Amino acid sequence: MVDVPLAPPIVPSDPPVHAAPKHGKASASVRDVEPPSGVSESSTAVEAVAERTETPAPKPPSEAAILLQARRALRLDPAQALRWIREHEKRFPNGSLSQEREVLAVEVLRDKVNVLQEFNPMLGHRGCRLGISFPEITEMQAQAIFEAACELRREGKNPFPEVMIPLVGSRPELHEQKAIVERIARETQKSYGVKVRYLIGTMIELPRACMVADEIAEEAEFFSFGTNDLTQTCLGLSRDDAGKFLPSYVLQGILPEDPFVSIDRDGVGALMRIAITKGRKIRKKLEIGICGEHGGDPRSVAFCHDIGLDYVSCSPYRVPIARLAAAQAALRSKTP
Repeated sequence: MVDVPLAPPIVPSDPPVHAAPKHGKASASVRDVEPPSGVSESSTAVEAVAERTETPAPKPPSEAAILLQARRALRLDPAQALRWIREHEKRFPNGSLSQEREVLAVEVLRDKVNVLQEFNPMLGHRGCRLGISFPEITEMQAQAIFEAACELRREGKNPFPEVMIPLVGSRPELHEQKAIVERIARETQKSYGVKVRYLIGTMIELPRACMVADEIAEEAEFFSFGTNDLTQTCLGLSRDDAGKFLPSYVLQGILPEDPFVSIDRDGVGALMRIAITKGRKIRKKLEIGICGEHGGDPRSVAFCHDIGLDYVSCSPYRVPIARLAAAQAALRSKTP
């Protein structure tokens, strides 16, 4: 291969040098040749190089050119178009760029909304998945929790928040989110100058989470069964749509009762038993409860007592029923 230079090298022209003959001396030497009047040899060479290398400074783009570039970028990357305008906006105060920036900001927001739209949000980008994609969401929520707890601690109270990471299906998911919560907890406590007790656990809402509960328990300090979603993912039913046919299933005896009203013991209940056994194999004193409408159903409360749960959580208006059902279940277990 042969390297081809992009431009001929700049070689200053030197005066000719006459070689001396074998017998005699040179007719002229380099030093014998004088440069033009008032110009030295070195300055002549520098000026020749300067003439070839100097180029005029590029002119900054006009406002019209910036608008055109931004509108072209808008088709592919609205955020890039917005950055382009913000970069040059200061050069044109009260110009068209400010108005265009406002329009582009709306476009960027609309583009983000379109990207986040889903066909099946219930099984989509939510829970811990959203926090993994956008860590700032987890940071914001954790900061709100611990700032409130620290303020209460300053008032002499003793808050004990339990931070629950939702929709976990694997240990790495919980590990990543737990690290964020712990970091925010340290930073917030340091800034307030107080210490707050807290726990970090997870909601068990997926069949896979039940099957790998021993791995998840390595990270989680408590479990809470999200029985609404666990029922949906176990039975493959949408709670929002199943009402169209579930009544006929119950009438025909296909299902003994609506699984969203009372826990499906053979299906959902079996998964809960697996998770409890595996979780407490790793943490013997692992606190486990349920969170959902099932917590206010007397038969579900009795079932939770039978499988060894520590608590049930439900809507406020269901709390009296849940307490009564829990007391009755406890009495039955003590009766010989």
